[in-house]
Amino acid sequence: MMSYNKKAEYIWMNGEFMPWEEAWVHSMSHGLHYGTAVFEGERAYGSKIFKSIEHSERFHRSAEMLDMTVDYSPQELHEIKMELLAKNGLTDAYIRPIAWRNVENLSVASHQCSVNVAIAAWKWGNYFGNVNVFESGLKLAWADWIRPSPEMAPVAAKASGLYIIGSLSKNKAEKAGFHDALMLDYRGYVAECTGANFFMVEGGKIHTPTADCFLNGITRRSVIEIARSKKIPVIERHIWPDEVNFADEVFITGTAVEVCPIGQIAERTFKVGEITTMIAAEYAAWVRR
Repeated sequence: MMSYNKKAEYIWMNGEFMPWEEAWVHSMSHGLHYGTAVFEGERAYGSKIFKSIEHSERFHRSAEMLDMTVDYSPQELHEIKMELLAKNGLTDAYIRPIAWRNVENLSVASHQCSVNVAIAAWKWGNYFGNVNVFESGLKLAWADWIRPSPEMAPVAAKASGLYIIGSLSKNKAEKAGFHDALMLDYRGYVAECTGANFFMVEGGKIHTPTADCFLNGITRRSVIEIARSKKIPVIERHIWPDEVNFADEVFITGTAVEVCPIGQIAERTFKVGEITTMIAAEYAAWVRR
């Protein structure tokens, strides 16, 4: 497993660059106790951050949904990220901005707490380690936990607290020998994996769940754009879990996972197909333009 101890020289926090090992958070931070935190996951390729401004704009929207204000504009955040890459000598890197409520009040109400903002960056290659995902694809288990309805949680925010059920689901999946878990939503439809969006190919068409109770990922939207530019129909709809058994190909997308083929869901196996391979190649070329 990856260690987060000293993965780079510097982290930016609240307006200054500081040594990685000194970027500590107080144990009484509201964000730690109540999950009042939002974050982004971004990747830089060849010293260029893919859709950096778009990520920063979503960062702002997520913060607003949690009643927080980020005091740095998307352009300012972009410039900080670029300087952080340079200071750490990074060209290909993963970037993690995060905003969280501070220590002023430990009431459930958070509005009296100030907002901290930090950005880290480090070298991180394949999300799944040394696995050659295009040989046989990843293995997914079905998750026990489900994605909540929009009336139960701020599902359009990339909020830290929303990931606890993903963490529990991925823990169980890995312990059972799988790479990740596929989650249903509160209605019983296929939703997403623990940190990646879901696609399946059937009869030359790509189907993906409607993003109405989980994050409409930036990589997800990029892949849809790629597919449609190649004249491949993309259908966004509600998908019942039994329908997955009839798929010709399955793949997942996300900034961290990029585009990964799926070779198995529970007992059902799938081939790594031509459409998945093409989409992955097109995405890999796009992010390095």
